[in-house]
Amino acid sequence: MKKICLGIQESASPRLVHGLKLLTEALEECGCLAEVAEGAWSSLTYRNRPEPKIYIGNREESEFIRSLERQEVLIYHAKEPGKEGFYIATLPGNLIVVSGGNDTGALYGAQELAERVRRAGRIPDLLAHGETPDFVLRGPVLGLQKTEIEPPRRTYEYPITPDRFPWFYDKALWLEYLDMLCAQRSNVVYIWSGHPFSSLVKLKDYPEALEITEEEYKLNVETFGWLTEEADKRGIWVVLNFYNIHIPLPFAEKHGLELHQPKPLPITADYTRKAVAEFVRSYPSVGLMLCLGEALQGSVYGAEWFTETILAGVNEGLRDLNVKERPPIILRAHAVKAEPIIEKAIPLYPNLFTEAKYNGESLTTWTPRGGWKQTHNNLSEMQSVHIVNVHVLANLEPFRYGSPAFIQKSMQAAKHRQRANGLHVYPLFFWDWPYSGDKTTPRLKQAQRDWIWYAAWARYAWNPDRDPETERHYWIEELAARFGSREAGAALLEAYDAFGECSPQLLRRFGITEGNRQTLSLGMKMSQLTNPDRYSPYRALWEDHAPQGERLELYVQRELADEPHIGETPIDVVESVELFAEQAWTAIRRASLHIVRNREEFDRIASDVEAIRYMVRFYGAKVRAAIQVLSYKLTVNGSYLEHTDLLEDAVPYLQESVEWYRKLTGLTEKTYLYANSMLTPHRKIPVPDGRKYKHWTDCLPVYEEELASFQARVNDLKTGKLPSQVSGEVKIEPYRQAAFRLTSPGMETYTLSKDSLLFTDGEVYVQSCAEELEGLTGIRFSRAEAAKGGMTVKFETDTPVRLLVGYFNSSDEQWLQVPTLDENTHADDQGGLSPILRKGIKPSFYPSVNVHAFMFKGGSNTLNLGKGAFAVLGVVAAEQALKERDVSPFSESSRSLDWLYI
Repeated sequence: MKKICLGIQESASPRLVHGLKLLTEALEECGCLAEVAEGAWSSLTYRNRPEPKIYIGNREESEFIRSLERQEVLIYHAKEPGKEGFYIATLPGNLIVVSGGNDTGALYGAQELAERVRRAGRIPDLLAHGETPDFVLRGPVLGLQKTEIEPPRRTYEYPITPDRFPWFYDKALWLEYLDMLCAQRSNVVYIWSGHPFSSLVKLKDYPEALEITEEEYKLNVETFGWLTEEADKRGIWVVLNFYNIHIPLPFAEKHGLELHQPKPLPITADYTRKAVAEFVRSYPSVGLMLCLGEALQGSVYGAEWFTETILAGVNEGLRDLNVKERPPIILRAHAVKAEPIIEKAIPLYPNLFTEAKYNGESLTTWTPRGGWKQTHNNLSEMQSVHIVNVHVLANLEPFRYGSPAFIQKSMQAAKHRQRANGLHVYPLFFWDWPYSGDKTTPRLKQAQRDWIWYAAWARYAWNPDRDPETERHYWIEELAARFGSREAGAALLEAYDAFGECSPQLLRRFGITEGNRQTLSLGMKMSQLTNPDRYSPYRALWEDHAPQGERLELYVQRELADEPHIGETPIDVVESVELFAEQAWTAIRRASLHIVRNREEFDRIASDVEAIRYMVRFYGAKVRAAIQVLSYKLTVNGSYLEHTDLLEDAVPYLQESVEWYRKLTGLTEKTYLYANSMLTPHRKIPVPDGRKYKHWTDCLPVYEEELASFQARVNDLKTGKLPSQVSGEVKIEPYRQAAFRLTSPGMETYTLSKDSLLFTDGEVYVQSCAEELEGLTGIRFSRAEAAKGGMTVKFETDTPVRLLVGYFNSSDEQWLQVPTLDENTHADDQGGLSPILRKGIKPSFYPSVNVHAFMFKGGSNTLNLGKGAFAVLGVVAAEQALKERDVSPFSESSRSLDWLYI
């Protein structure tokens, strides 16, 4: 047995000790006897040990390494190892030195040497190899989140308890996960929670803020403390995300506050500062990541809250601690402009980061552009580190994804185009961590199922500019190792890269949004393809998160006008994804002939490829039907009995789409529990309500009914009959006024009718209003004050009501803008996200007004929607059904053609 002498610098950190452990295990597996030499190592005496020697150290702290550098015995033939970098060198005197740029770099160097020893079965003869990561922070996120909301708590809010999150207390699961991240050289794990402090710290001044039992609290402290220590020894920061301003339920109840606070109050600021300080004192190696948008009006109060509450708490907590590295503090550039906030914060804290979504909340392109690219560029120029966030992946759910080619190009774009140097990557099924959506017993764990997802992002966060041909061979070998043959590996890689193009291309060209509102794999309705404006489309999807190209209606307009097309067209995408889906299907069947092991998992990959093929064919047929419908719309110009042959041509395509969807449903009924991991009302596309419409079996009847309605409408038009939705009179039911008491000072009530004033200033008169609204009692206030700083409306009711709010159809900053679930997950907590009456009010000389209905319970209520002017048009009984309609003139509303599908 060959004896190896191992050395490590004095006062070695846990990271260095862990690196030594990894190297020792590798040497012993190869039949070596590894012994650690006690005492300090010297450049003048190390030769006294005749056996092979390996020394591990941090070049910033190890006198042995520094002396070898001074003597020019250790020379770096390439760049010196930077932060988290390493260099492994064979030196005279039978010595191998692992020189780390810091403790983490030394750990990675020891790990690299251990891998080489394992591959060779011995210590390599000559080593001169160095690496330093391109990205400063690199790692995945997991959520202390659940698939459903727990009233009376609201979105994101889940106390950390064993019954809610049993996996959080599973140390074996954590060690497996942390070892995977360490092996991939990921150096951070982000944990998302609404308000974690109420489960992890106790405050003397606010004992009511603790949301869990004393036993649960002790368990949490022990578990989280253990987790941070285990992560730290592997060079991994734990970073805890939280939202602002969320407060604990018992704290809110005691002080009579709402769970979500739009602006700072003295009591919420004092509580939060003390909670952050106590958290930092208790867990000094844990970073914090905070969202200043959504609940908090970050554009108004973000800088104040970040500097005077959060950073003040962090600095207070660190004041008496002797920490080697200050934990990272990360500001999300989400629903808030981060640049001015960071500018004010930089003098207050030295280790600041910013974060923004890479492709919004999906993976759509490696060529981001437009305003979103500019946001990244602006943030990357700040005196902080900028991180790209590969977020939610709503368009990839629930299938496997592992295209190394797509991921590598995405990381190259993050580095070179967005100029970021940090990565924050979501799992593929975030809301149901640690499980995937596969229908198996026992359920599959995401970290194991999606190994290639994690491995690819980590590999290219370390170095995105690797040679593509070298990478092809690397991934073939990785897949071959899992499935038993190089032939299988090559075919699987071809399949992964081919079907990896399908969902990104489909969503960016046809989707309504790249966020949680849409589940791409469940399909889209015809109305969503031909009349997307009805569904509040997120324009950044195709303006920022897609290559230059055309949406469906613009494409048809240019086709009919015989105008040249610019960029990626709908037909380009349909034909492209159909080609890629068939390539993947051919490759996966070829791979099947060469599978030697892990057949069960291979079959699940093959099933995903088949499902994506059916999904692609569904979209292809439906898009072709939509092109025919839009051609009809732009040709007939309101004369709906003409050119019905265009609609007849759409029928076979729509029939074909339903047939493909039936195949998809039949397959996924056997393979998946549900298509989307968040089963809440936030899911709107293709059908609202993520719990009711969570599986393809739930949506198939919707598409079958849509087909039947479309066929019936086409038959009516062919026989010269206009459907009732176009020709008939709509029966209008007036809304019922509910009693309320206005308690806001400086406001007044009024009766809504023609010539009513909507505000106390500015002379905004009602020229006409929808019949449903006539005679309701509204509330008016100063338009100028609302435009400048927002307006808080307080009122009391004895019963549940809906408050009718008017949003002006203008993007001018004086008017309140409708929030979106893409930027504010709380936007639909009280309903009201979608208008019930489009253009329900026509003021004189001002933009038209859409009417939204917000639900409130009986009792004292507060409406605070943020900065911008809006109108309060009435308070109506909650139980009354409010029928949605377009109050536009008949000719305008009928042109949407939605009446073809209902």
